[in-house]
Amino acid sequence: MIRTLFVASLLASVAAPLAAQTIPGNSAPQPTPIVDTIPAAQDTPYPGTIKLDVDATDLDRAIFRVRETIPVAKAGPMTLLYPKWLPGNHAPRGEIEKLAGLVIRANGRVLPWTRDVIDVYAFHIDVPAGARQLDVEFQFISATEANQGRIVVTPTMISLQPNSVSLYPAGYFTRQIPIQMTARFPAGWTAAGAVPAKAAGSTYTYDTTNYEVLVDSPVLAGKYGKVWALSPRVDLNVFADDPKELAATPAQIDAHKRLVDQAVKTFGAQHYDRYEFLLSITDQLGGIGLEHHRSSENGVTPGYFTDWDSGPGRRNLLPHEFTHSWDGKFRRGADLWTPDFRTPMRNSLLWVYEGQTQFWGYVLQARSGLVSKQDTLDMYASILGTYDLAPGRQWRPLIDTTNDPVISARRPKGWTSWQRSEDYYNEGLMVWMEVDAMLRQKSNGTKSIDDFARAFFGIRDGDWGEVTYTFEDVARTLNGIVPYDWAGFLNQRLTETGQPAPVNGFAMNGYKLVYTPEPTPFFKQQEKSRGADVSYSLGLVVANDGRISTVIWNSPAFKAGLDVGTEIQAINGQSYSAERLKAAIVTAKDSKTPIRLLVRNEDRFRDISIDYQGGPRYPRLQKVGTGEGGLDRLLMPR
Repeated sequence: MIRTLFVASLLASVAAPLAAQTIPGNSAPQPTPIVDTIPAAQDTPYPGTIKLDVDATDLDRAIFRVRETIPVAKAGPMTLLYPKWLPGNHAPRGEIEKLAGLVIRANGRVLPWTRDVIDVYAFHIDVPAGARQLDVEFQFISATEANQGRIVVTPTMISLQPNSVSLYPAGYFTRQIPIQMTARFPAGWTAAGAVPAKAAGSTYTYDTTNYEVLVDSPVLAGKYGKVWALSPRVDLNVFADDPKELAATPAQIDAHKRLVDQAVKTFGAQHYDRYEFLLSITDQLGGIGLEHHRSSENGVTPGYFTDWDSGPGRRNLLPHEFTHSWDGKFRRGADLWTPDFRTPMRNSLLWVYEGQTQFWGYVLQARSGLVSKQDTLDMYASILGTYDLAPGRQWRPLIDTTNDPVISARRPKGWTSWQRSEDYYNEGLMVWMEVDAMLRQKSNGTKSIDDFARAFFGIRDGDWGEVTYTFEDVARTLNGIVPYDWAGFLNQRLTETGQPAPVNGFAMNGYKLVYTPEPTPFFKQQEKSRGADVSYSLGLVVANDGRISTVIWNSPAFKAGLDVGTEIQAINGQSYSAERLKAAIVTAKDSKTPIRLLVRNEDRFRDISIDYQGGPRYPRLQKVGTGEGGLDRLLMPR
């Protein structure tokens, strides 16, 4: 009885302050209700065709000048939207801050506009009686330095993304809004994109399409360009800063032709009427790899063709983005598909959208010969090694990383190995490799992930709309190939924490992860631009100027107190170089003495000792057993 009275008294004392949060005599306001005044998108036709005129000739200042004519059917309130949630970005990345000089007229009179106080991508106006159209003008002030965003205008090249240079009326599915675009480029330039166009000099008049398709159809234009037909329906459009970069050999183009052929054979259908690879070879235009249904934006540094024999470079980019025509654009997660560019996207199925696309990108590069089988194996090894030592899986499950495009928007992180990033790409690849191995094992080699690809992506040949899916659809398709608790397996991989990285699928398919004292040729090539990568020994990546760009959480470097941004000035009493850092790792193994570093943060210098005697370690895939394994068969041409 005494205990009961005590508990009751304790509960009463806790409840009292919860019931009365305000302090007598202090002001205590109530929140102003949030009212959404923007019309919700409806699946009804928009009354009229928008005319969009873009002047893209100002190379010196990188300013796009926009004129837009928007038909209106009635007087009264109207809302214009700037695209916010962009497909392929998986996040609200529309560059609204770069829209400037907005003037809206009707019947020759300037109309006042008001930006929505909740959604700053929305502009409210009042259409006057008798008006038949809105005449809109504004500028898109594109970045002139990298700290302002991606560079999209250079003296020799322009990346024109229609979402950046247009407004659209609220209240309609974007597929229901007709639009016709004209773009003027500098004299003598050519342009390429998915929407057909007629060219008069350097002015391109594009066919009328709908706003959803236009936003999904960027244009790459330039002073120096060349086009290769890869199939009757697929072109490779290449623009470069220097025309010498366009010197592709017949063998190189043949590899790209095989990429198209192998993709079509793998998926069993084509979901485009025509497909345009838009490839920029540049160190001036901002880098990009962005999927679209009938095209892709691909940015690589100089040497794509001319340094071909030096290693695979970024040749994985085109297979990845091409795969997205099937995975991500045609088949799309139901919660990711949206009717307009204002509705938030939900990314729960990015482990399929991006993870399986990452999987097929590597497979197709090997099947086509765009990248050799050995280089592909070495690229896999680097992926597996990264996740084998990354401790972030201890606390954060794979499924939560699908939120990262919204959480971090690819801003730099100090401790990526612990915080995690968009791991649904490469850890997703590893999960799908395990699925392939399990399909082979459970069917005695008669089934594989190729069967899933044809069943899931190979439907409705020629359809370039969207077919959505759920988690249950993915599991059901796998179950139709080989009966198993695929939902349970996938849920486990998506939600587990505190478990080793899922590298076992590779071992099941005939190749296990090992560490050797010598790096692979692919690893060496990556170090040329990345700097010294001793992640698997000290837990460090050091740029060529000595500045630390990566520290692995709980690694020897972490325990010694190093972090990103610190500059290594000396190693064991000698000035820093990548060679000396690697030599010190070898010496420490033999001498059993710590590695001594002199490091600098701003004006502060520190002497650091790293106690590590494990010697050099680099990831590599080692063949298991003899004969042909599942991975060998997976990478074979079809």
